Amino acid sequence: MTSSLYDENNIFAQIIAGKIPAKKLYEDDQILAIHDINPVAPIHVLVLPKGHYIDYSDFIQKASAELIKHYFIKIDEIIQLLDLSTMGYRLITNKGSEAGQTIFHFHTHIIGGRQLVGRVGNL
Repeated sequence: MTSSLYDENNIFAQIIAGKIPAKKLYEDDQILAIHDINPVAPIHVLVLPKGHYIDYSDFIQKASAELIKHYFIKIDEIIQLLDLSTMGYRLITNKGSEAGQTIFHFHTHIIGGRQLVGRVGNL
């Protein structure tokens, strides 16, 4: 579903469309997981739904229950793939510029690979 405020030219939409290259970790018909180009830890992956969702609230309100379930199950599978289950990790999503959101396409950061104490970068 498309939000009227969604910018179809944002960088994540362009990556999903294949217009901008990215180092892909996982992809299916509904989501894409890529390595962050400015990682704040040894492991920093972004998980993006392919639909046009601005932020977490937009995703939860407009995506189907099946897509929401698929998205979070795949995040868990990616965490397993990255071997972060025993070491630990952070899942972060930002909503709004005051919270640090700079790209207005909903996405989740998976961060790990070192001890994470306090604030981790500007996400």
